[in-house]
Amino acid sequence: MKKLLPIFLVLVLSVVGLVGCQETSEPANNTPAPAPAPAPVEEKPVVEDGIAKLGLGHLTSIAKSKDLNGDVLPVAQVDTTFIGAGFDKNGKVVKVQIDHAQQKINFDKDLQITTDLKAPQVTKIELGDGYGMIAASSIGKNWHEQIPELEKWMIGKTIEEIKAMKTVERDASHPAVPDEADLTSLVTITVEGYIAAIEEAYNNAVEIPAGATTLGLGHEISLAKSKSLDAAKNVLPAAQVDTVLTVSAFDKDGKVVRTIIDTAQTKVSFDANGKITTDKAGEFKTKIELGDEYGMIAASSIGKNWYQQIAELEKWMAGKKVDEIKAMKTIERDASHPAVPDVAELASLVTVTVQDYIKVVAESFDNAK
Repeated sequence: MKKLLPIFLVLVLSVVGLVGCQETSEPANNTPAPAPAPAPVEEKPVVEDGIAKLGLGHLTSIAKSKDLNGDVLPVAQVDTTFIGAGFDKNGKVVKVQIDHAQQKINFDKDLQITTDLKAPQVTKIELGDGYGMIAASSIGKNWHEQIPELEKWMIGKTIEEIKAMKTVERDASHPAVPDEADLTSLVTITVEGYIAAIEEAYNNAVEIPAGATTLGLGHEISLAKSKSLDAAKNVLPAAQVDTVLTVSAFDKDGKVVRTIIDTAQTKVSFDANGKITTDKAGEFKTKIELGDEYGMIAASSIGKNWYQQIAELEKWMAGKKVDEIKAMKTIERDASHPAVPDVAELASLVTVTVQDYIKVVAESFDNAK
């Protein structure tokens, strides 16, 4: 036993020495790793629930029209920007759609129209990539790709906030390009016309019943009333672009909560030498804006002007689905009035032809979002 005792003590000391060596090494890190920082949450604009007001705005220009001048042939160009917008009870944008109609009517040196007046007329949204702006875009985006980004930027803002957008002049043709950090890589078109049109939409906005969930724009464009020079009949050349516009709000079941219908009837007149006689810097009003000045009341069998009749048609459409509106019974009064309402509740209220108004409301439903 005496011999075993020293051996035992040696073994114990060896073990203690090993433990001591281990304790002087770097201690194991048992502290849990810190949780990763949460991803930043994108702030969304705060808007009150639902659309409280609905507005339609427009801006029309003929500034790019040209006289006959040597080898330069005359052309009437009508640019119409139109915007439909829904606002909450605090005036913030809830929904917005923007489009632009750019119609050209060309004449030859004898002041005869060379443009096909019966061809379908489309807007920049409908043209899509066919508009062809992408080749000149510094960000590689066409018009129909940039405009939705501008719409998104407007959501949640008041008109005053939208009007306060910082802009820069890129060149004479682009005097107001966005200079906002969240738009510089998304929108390089000039925006002053769109800002003016949405301001008009707000100023003209009407209160609507609760329940609207979607909003859509609709349009119909005709060049049919344009005329070539006819000296024998004392008819001077004139281009006329009739653009029917609507913005409609729909409920979750697809029924019209409210629709606003208007018509921009823009004429560019020339003299017998091909010089434009219409003021190129003039103000071009719609039929609603003209009001009694439109002058239809004298020819009305019910003593109502256009803006009064269209208001009654809008009331009739409220609460109906598009298929019900399209099923309206109509009669042909004459060649210029092929579809006058044949509905008892409208007989003494609406005598205008309504096929285009029905068409644009149907299109606004198709475009609603």
